[in-house]
Amino acid sequence: MRKPILTLLAAALLLSPLTAMAETRVMIAQNGMQARQAGPTEILVLPRPSARPTDYWCAAGDYAVRAMGLTNRTRLWRATPASARVGNGILFTLDETKKAEGAGLSEYGSGPRDGSMSLGMAVGSYCRPVIPFWRD
Repeated sequence: MRKPILTLLAAALLLSPLTAMAETRVMIAQNGMQARQAGPTEILVLPRPSARPTDYWCAAGDYAVRAMGLTNRTRLWRATPASARVGNGILFTLDETKKAEGAGLSEYGSGPRDGSMSLGMAVGSYCRPVIPFWRD
């Protein structure tokens, strides 16, 4: 009787790190950048030397849609201040209260002027396919 209980306990202990790893798995975005969930409403896009600011928005939006299953109308804000070094990556948030003031991209057209961008806009406008040996 004790042996099956110990076996179940051992299996639970071995699987718990896998569950934690699954929550922070890295996804390769459409533009080749790497992103992962850094909290319930946070997405961390890992740094890449040749990346443009819009590349980070693409990766965060792509992660939110494909990995988190959110709709294109969901709003996304940059949580890392614009003045921060990119060496640790850029943190994005789905929670307006965690946004960095003045860190959003300047956009024309309709929609809120709060530094946010819809996931559809981030993916549709900024995700460019990766073409090896070609950079515009």
